[in-house]
Amino acid sequence: MRPWDTQLRKGLVELSVLAALRGGEAYGYEILQRLAATEAMHVTESTIYPILARLAKDGAVSVRTQRSPAGPPRRYYQLTIEGEARLHQMQLRWQQICHAVEALLKGTS
Repeated sequence: MRPWDTQLRKGLVELSVLAALRGGEAYGYEILQRLAATEAMHVTESTIYPILARLAKDGAVSVRTQRSPAGPPRRYYQLTIEGEARLHQMQLRWQQICHAVEALLKGTS
């Protein structure tokens, strides 16, 4: 992977995690799978768990722990009202950025 590709995706991970949780509550590995399903947003556990911890600290996601049928207990994450608002704000900003970059790429800015 090229360094510029990593940097480009790094800025989009939080938005992608929030969007993945819009589909409902999930534990960490499920979130990773949702992101991996979009090939371009494949991330690792070492990337996603610090973001989930920060989102929980910020009140954007709620966390509950439940026993797992195999292995250690699982932590389930769900968007809060604050998280839904944050996702909406980030989505609007992302659309503005996309339009601006498209204009630059087309030479119409």
